[in-house]
Amino acid sequence: MSDTGTATLTIAELREFASFDPAEQRYIKRSLDVGLGRQDAFKLWARDSGELASIRSQYVAYQDLKALRAEQPDEFVLDGIGPFMGQLLRVTAFDLAQERLSCFSAYRFLYERLVCPQIRPWLPAAFCGAAALPQIRPDRRKMLLQSLSESAATAPGWSDRAPSFYPEYVEVEAA
Repeated sequence: MSDTGTATLTIAELREFASFDPAEQRYIKRSLDVGLGRQDAFKLWARDSGELASIRSQYVAYQDLKALRAEQPDEFVLDGIGPFMGQLLRVTAFDLAQERLSCFSAYRFLYERLVCPQIRPWLPAAFCGAAALPQIRPDRRKMLLQSLSESAATAPGWSDRAPSFYPEYVEVEAA
């Protein structure tokens, strides 16, 4: 792909991230730090004991990411789907239960970076399954499920192009 095409896709990713509300942006950046081991999330993100506990739980929940990266079943075969979807559903349910992701696009943005781009075909099913669990409050369940567009739910194919933009913590200096 040409440099112009890559730049255009990167700009589209930047715009998509900018469309998320500040709480979603913060959670995505924190989750990438936890899931990719980029930074010490406790030092960077914990503002109080509640967030400290949440980050600790996130580190535990994200242990399944290693297996998800390594064991993606063929999307056209049912063999191996149980353990894979079980792990993906469990991690997804954790993230949705945190109530910081409010739509499918923010979830997809996060997971194609946390796991890999080849996870994309599995994300609508995991998102719907996790959003429909009783651990998700009914009003949030409705909001989350309504955020999945028909085109995302019924996509005939998914790109396997790797994301180029990985948002990170930026320290704002006082003036």
